[in-house]
Amino acid sequence: MIGYYIHHHGMGHLRRAQAIAAELPPGSVTGLSSLPRPGDWPGDWVELERDDAGTEPRGVDANGHLHWVPLHDPGLRGRMGRLSAWILETGPAALVADVSVEAAVLARLHGIPVVTVALPGVRDDQAHKLGFGVSDALLAAWPPEAPRMLATSPEVLQRLQPVGAISGLPLQPGRSPGAVSRVLVLGGAGGGGMDDAALADARLQTPGVEWLELGTTPANRSTKPLPHLIAADLVVTHAGQGALADVAAAGIPAVVVPQDRPHEEQAATGRALAAMDLPVIVSPGFARRDWADVLAAAAALDGRKWRLWNDGLAASRAAAAIRQVMSQDALPAGGRA
Repeated sequence: MIGYYIHHHGMGHLRRAQAIAAELPPGSVTGLSSLPRPGDWPGDWVELERDDAGTEPRGVDANGHLHWVPLHDPGLRGRMGRLSAWILETGPAALVADVSVEAAVLARLHGIPVVTVALPGVRDDQAHKLGFGVSDALLAAWPPEAPRMLATSPEVLQRLQPVGAISGLPLQPGRSPGAVSRVLVLGGAGGGGMDDAALADARLQTPGVEWLELGTTPANRSTKPLPHLIAADLVVTHAGQGALADVAAAGIPAVVVPQDRPHEEQAATGRALAAMDLPVIVSPGFARRDWADVLAAAAALDGRKWRLWNDGLAASRAAAAIRQVMSQDALPAGGRA
């Protein structure tokens, strides 16, 4: 049995977990999350108490050594107690943390091997060092060719296994260069997208171009984004890992607007995208006065180059790394499995 801790902010962590779980033996992965159980989850599910419902949280970072452990919080006690009870009852072969330093440390204190999914950005604080340090394997959902995605210690970078972008969508042939007449604006449950004013202005600047929205509001979210993606000539999106993995799977050129996130997560991703030979224009914001020029430049982008970011095999590589931790056979540091 494998425990898979899934962070509840946004939907990217969940979709990544679903893709990896599909590559592991059926019924072998138990989801551990504050999110409700998805209908298509292939195993058991333990819904955890929320630990962020307190009105006046105090001492949340344990003097800088952890990320979120508010003092005297009943949700935190219930959450950690439930995790401990599940570990005691199940004796899992491994726990995947995507992502929580606290869950990783708790599992390791129970003698359970830990696989941590590292996120982009500046992760050199004491809490991240602790979580990385207790982990038996460190996975990264970006390709090894992506430069400077993670700022941390050389020791952590040496152990990191970049497997590529992970999407639950099947890989598509990709869009070859051509005129842009249909733009899809992609939002996300974690936030990040064009507001109404910026979208209206973009439409005014580009007469004859159809601008559509997906995931920018609760009303237009979809669990099946692929038909919307492949119908577009260009996608305008934030730089979240899940959104980029899906755009790359569809092979559609993109304008990527990194959003302000803790630890410079999306800023680091934006810099890496700009430095690679990818069908991407990295923009400082959604509100621009030159959308006509941007769309003209995007017409020359070849969506098939997204294969460098997402070759469709990353979830399988991640599952192989998890299986090797379970068997105590470590993968070589760095590179793809």
